[in-house]
Amino acid sequence: MDYSKKSPIATLSLFLLTLILILFSWNPLTYKLTSFPQKHSSNTTILISVPKDELQIALDKASLPNKTLIIAIINKAYVEPHENEYPTMFDLFLEGFWAGEETRPLVNNLLVVAMDETAYQRCLFRRLNCYRLVADGGDEFSGEKIYMSGEFIEMMWRRTLFLLDVLKRGYNFIFTDTDVLWLRNPFKRLINNETIDFELSTDVFNGNSSSKDNLINTGFYFIKSNNKTISLFETWYDKRKNSTGMKEQDVLANLVLKGVFGQLGLKTSFLDTIYFSGFCSDSKDVRLVATVHANCCRTIRAKVEDLKTVLRDWKRFKNRERTSTVDGTNRFRWSRHVSCIKSWHNETLH
Repeated sequence: MDYSKKSPIATLSLFLLTLILILFSWNPLTYKLTSFPQKHSSNTTILISVPKDELQIALDKASLPNKTLIIAIINKAYVEPHENEYPTMFDLFLEGFWAGEETRPLVNNLLVVAMDETAYQRCLFRRLNCYRLVADGGDEFSGEKIYMSGEFIEMMWRRTLFLLDVLKRGYNFIFTDTDVLWLRNPFKRLINNETIDFELSTDVFNGNSSSKDNLINTGFYFIKSNNKTISLFETWYDKRKNSTGMKEQDVLANLVLKGVFGQLGLKTSFLDTIYFSGFCSDSKDVRLVATVHANCCRTIRAKVEDLKTVLRDWKRFKNRERTSTVDGTNRFRWSRHVSCIKSWHNETLH
């Protein structure tokens, strides 16, 4: 008998054994999948699994069951100390969650988006929910971008494009700059109304939350994902082509004034600075303030100095509130934002 050729039965047995080994060694848990229902004429539903990308995984991890989360975007300039002096901007941002009222649990719903590898590694070290946003040019957004410089404007548009992607994936979110201190849970101050699509902070509030004459600020806002808000962000991002030298906030302000929000059927509320304040317009009531934004300021160094002062003011107020039997609210005054005021007059910026 010629044993140099395998019999058909032996070949078939070897094939079946190999197939069994493959099936038992495959672990479906190593694949991150999501399922979408597909309807068929038989009225049965078949689940088709497709792989999740890294952003989808990060969004799912940070979001609440209703697909709502908090998003902050950082780069190296926000996580590295200026001239080796701590704290950094990112340190102060996180300290606000620690020192604020009912804000610590919100860190679990915070997604930190890093625009370079240094920022991403710092985020991971903090054990936060982190996502690495890769720019076309690598780490081109890693350093400090001086306000209204060409690189600053480009970085703001890249941010807008990313947030459009998040909306398209069906997520609602608060977007917050990292120069915003969260002193109280802002969700409690947002309008609990299903008809409102977009709640946008202001540099100066004119007293009317529906007025398009409010001076807006895109450093803090709450937006819901729907066809109207997606259309807004698409329109907004497309306008960059004809808006040379304009930052994305100014382009959005023009859309407000031209009535684009109304044309899209968008329901918007402009946030009162008594609750969502900033250096442009301090909150007049420390008992109500939820966030403090270091707006009307030109450099990170100046923002850091004045935000440290805001935290000291806040802790001083909270300590007085705990230890004094007399209401000291009427005597409370925010310190002047000295460094930010000076930042507009310095010819050489570091």
